[in-house]
Amino acid sequence: MTNSAAQDRPKGGKRERLGAAAARMFHEQGVEKTTIADIARAADVPVGNVYYYFKTKDQLVRAAIGAHDQALSVLIAMLEQLPTPADRLKALIGGWVDERETAARFGCPSGTLATELDKRADGLDRELADVMRQLVDWIEGQFEAMGRPDARELAVALFAAYQGISLLTNTFREPDLMVTEGDRLARWIDSLVP
Repeated sequence: MTNSAAQDRPKGGKRERLGAAAARMFHEQGVEKTTIADIARAADVPVGNVYYYFKTKDQLVRAAIGAHDQALSVLIAMLEQLPTPADRLKALIGGWVDERETAARFGCPSGTLATELDKRADGLDRELADVMRQLVDWIEGQFEAMGRPDARELAVALFAAYQGISLLTNTFREPDLMVTEGDRLARWIDSLVP
């Protein structure tokens, strides 16, 4: 992340920029503390224009979930370019480690949003769970491609390790924790290759 508002500004049309800005602002400030004006400012959209696209804050939460889904699709497409399942999993871990400074400040983007949405009774938590499940399913597919009969268990263990280290990295404000865990997870992946 940079400190430049121009560089942090989401790309694309106003709707897409607002969704991406909502995801970022909810990650940095939480849903309850984030105002529509905050999102408009982060998206470089006049606040009055927000209501043309999103009538309520809950619609912006749904748009943020959509932005998470889109980002995951892009990530998976990039990872799929790598030659082996182990390479893809280690690149996923490397991407998590690369975001360690952000995790130290704000935690995992989807994990913190999931925790916050779980306290509400509007069903948005389930929509985010569906997005997160896509990543677990993709990880499971990588372990299956490695010939692992315990692919689901391994996928859950890998994702849980990431969520746990994100929490600890954020709690202790120690980005190096994520580096250490990333190295351990990469060695673990290597140990599972037949």
